Amino acid sequence: MNHSRRLTRAILPTLVSLAFNFVFNAVTVADDWPQWLGPNRDGVWHETGLVEKFPEKGLPVKWRAPVSLGYSGPAVGDGLVYLTDYVREAGDTANDPGTRRSLNGKERVLCFDGESGKPVWEHAYPCKYNISYPSGPRATPTIHAGKVYTLGAEGDLICLDAKQGKEIWSKGLKKEYRIDAPLWGFCGAPLIDGQSLFCLVGGPGSVIVAFDKDTGKELWKALTASESGYSAPSMIEAAGVKQLIIWHADSINSLNPENGQVYWSIPLKPDYGMSIMVPQKHGNYLFASGIGDVGALLKLNETKPGAEVVWRGKNSTALYAANTTPIIDDAGILYGAECRGGQLRAIDLETGKRLWETFAATTGTRRGQHGTVFIVRNGDRYFLFSETGDLILAKLSSKSYDEISRSHVIDPTGECFGRNVVWSYPAFANKCVFCRNDKELVCVSLAADK
Repeated sequence: MNHSRRLTRAILPTLVSLAFNFVFNAVTVADDWPQWLGPNRDGVWHETGLVEKFPEKGLPVKWRAPVSLGYSGPAVGDGLVYLTDYVREAGDTANDPGTRRSLNGKERVLCFDGESGKPVWEHAYPCKYNISYPSGPRATPTIHAGKVYTLGAEGDLICLDAKQGKEIWSKGLKKEYRIDAPLWGFCGAPLIDGQSLFCLVGGPGSVIVAFDKDTGKELWKALTASESGYSAPSMIEAAGVKQLIIWHADSINSLNPENGQVYWSIPLKPDYGMSIMVPQKHGNYLFASGIGDVGALLKLNETKPGAEVVWRGKNSTALYAANTTPIIDDAGILYGAECRGGQLRAIDLETGKRLWETFAATTGTRRGQHGTVFIVRNGDRYFLFSETGDLILAKLSSKSYDEISRSHVIDPTGECFGRNVVWSYPAFANKCVFCRNDKELVCVSLAADK
């Protein structure tokens, strides 16, 4: 029996359970994209009635709205679109991976009407930047129960009324926890579960902090590390127990989300403190990787919270992700962008074997450090948003990358290693894709012809 069949058989009960949970929750998530990686933070878009192939003249643009600097992606909920940006007033935005740049200006939380793109409200506050790659905030807003939560690049954690933009509570994480911003800024999109908002913070004993989502009160804090890293908090269930997963610069950790108690911890230390991707769960497996050929597949204990290493990556195996979180299909094939060369790669999850690679979906035709593509699954096909500003419709499998259509939807306005890039995770909602660069937010229709 081949690896994929063994893996599929092992995870079949979990898949059935997930399918039931999705059907039960479908009404609540509707067509919204309320947070980073989508309704369930898994990079899956369930909407139907979409184009089978892009028009030869390109996809139709519904609207464009002016915005300023930012890497953060949009979030969509209840007919509104939310985005954060940075209005620079002074300072140099030139990129150098190891150099902090000082800027003066203001961060903004922007709200737009989803149908027309017209501004609804704006919340702005002065903010001095002293980070590398300083062109704006990183974290996608999180929409939940009539509120929107944002995390700025310098650690401004804010809760706003989603309809009116009125501030409900806010925290300056640097001041409150006596820390500096990470070299590349605060990045992890806040995660809400129950009454808690989980945020990657940093500092002794406070790498991860749980706040009351309605008041901002600290509920608990946990973990100490050499650096906090950049990987957003995530929630899994294993051994019948809900587990909060935190990958900081030194290790992957499982915590009790109620009190921060550590269930288990396994060393996984990428270069430069660059724990970025969110560890991805598939059945009883958990995968994470980063720069420096650092990667591992963990097997989760089925009877009590715990994990053990199945394999660790080597130079000729696996995938080492940086800017984007990979996605795993039902057959146990992982798709993601390689940090060093920039290829989109397919990996057999159980063995770490590389199956194929291509530059077509990332840099275009050539090798490039941190080549980037944002991957969203829709049924049996994938929407890929390339750093070139192209939206690609493709079939991905263990055998090949099969491109169906491609349409240029937005121009790259950023720079990385001498090439022009757009590094912002798009949102998919209401039969549209919402994407941004440093000048505009664009809504492009993906609806099938009626």
